[in-house]
Amino acid sequence: HFLHHTMFVLPALQRAPSMLRGSTRMFGAAARSWLATPVRHTSGSTMRSVSFVEKNQSKPEYSVMFAIPSHVGSLQEVLGIFKNHNVDLTNIESRPSAVHEAAYQFSITTRAPWESVSAAVEQLKTEARAKGVLVLDNNPATTNPAWFPRTMRDLDVFGSRVLGYGAELDSDHPGFTDPAYRQRRLALAALARDYRHGQPLPRIDYTPDEIRTWGEVYRQLKSLYPTHACKEHLRVFPLLVENCGYREDNIPQLEDVSRFLHHSTGFRLRPVPGLLSSRDFLAGLAFRVFHSTQYIRHHTRPLYTPEPDVCHELLGHVPLFADKHFAEFSQEIGLASLGASDADVQRLATCYWFTVEFGLCREEGALKAYGAGLLSSFGELKYSLSESPKLQPFEPAVTAEQKYPITEYQPIYFVADSFASAKDKMIAYAASLDKPFVCRYDALRESISILDSNQAINQLAESVRSDMSKLVQALHLKA
Repeated sequence: HFLHHTMFVLPALQRAPSMLRGSTRMFGAAARSWLATPVRHTSGSTMRSVSFVEKNQSKPEYSVMFAIPSHVGSLQEVLGIFKNHNVDLTNIESRPSAVHEAAYQFSITTRAPWESVSAAVEQLKTEARAKGVLVLDNNPATTNPAWFPRTMRDLDVFGSRVLGYGAELDSDHPGFTDPAYRQRRLALAALARDYRHGQPLPRIDYTPDEIRTWGEVYRQLKSLYPTHACKEHLRVFPLLVENCGYREDNIPQLEDVSRFLHHSTGFRLRPVPGLLSSRDFLAGLAFRVFHSTQYIRHHTRPLYTPEPDVCHELLGHVPLFADKHFAEFSQEIGLASLGASDADVQRLATCYWFTVEFGLCREEGALKAYGAGLLSSFGELKYSLSESPKLQPFEPAVTAEQKYPITEYQPIYFVADSFASAKDKMIAYAASLDKPFVCRYDALRESISILDSNQAINQLAESVRSDMSKLVQALHLKA
């Protein structure tokens, strides 16, 4: 799922034109299966790339990104390392690094075996003093921690790697000693685990006890929404009542809600057996997919749950995903997470926590809640708008470093001026992360495009040019 075509740039290529012309010879017998394409020049003389087209494209593809110190012979040194490990290159690009001083940023694409690629990467680190090494691949079954989904279908792998709570319960969970509840959770987790993209979402025949639990939560929270919820939540909630069966005596089905969201903003729901890692969960948001539970909290404590449940998802999250600006903001967090380092994923997850889960906003000077953790918690919804917690303006760079508790009310909340401004701040923050590529979601193909090559950038430019042409035409007709 990563870089179908990788193209980078390198002024060092200018210093070795003969190497470019004879580069296929450097890879021995492998050159016989490759077709060299002409070197492509950008405008000016500071960026060049060389590309090969491999005849057999059935193997997994790896993209290796790294920066090495600038010196004469940089390209030859890099090519030599890959040659030593029999790593055949289908594409190579380089350019001056925007992050590392006096260094070139390389990107190579290969279909060589993983063992050979990883060995070459280790040599790059030790002998070529490579910095910021990142290996991307398009194999969902990979053990590579930097892998991320490129297509909607790739999200299927997440169902088998939840962190817990779906079928297993901690000893302090209200349902831990209830064998019937545990069995029910096990059955619902199995349905979510077996779900595959393209299938109808599982419809659950909820029990009378489950419906009564939902009804208690629904009734209590609905009484607070008019005074505590943001205007976007209040606008959408009646539409959910009208179109998705939101009412006290009925738990809405994910399939009905997902269709409503997809029609509204392109978001959709997907069942999940339990908690996902931050990396996997945020990756779903990049596709405008929200992984939702279908089980419900234990009936003995209807106003408490130690983990997300269907009340939290449907009452807290869903209404805001039907708002255009909030949907865009959520997707930006997801896109920023793709291929990011573990540290940056944690920072983005913290931003998610203080916005999508526990965010506050101002409406004409009044404080309102938009975070799902607040809008699905009767007690914390009231607490968050009281004088007790500390409030700070939402600034991603600051928010990302804030520590937080997960078993008690938040001592601090971050306040956004609007979802549109929060989105702009999130885009700017994402651009500051140490990541050598940019991701874009292609809604038509339901896939992720990597904007790290001349080809990918030109394709986006053509798309933008077409849209701009239509905009100019529309403005001319309007005038």
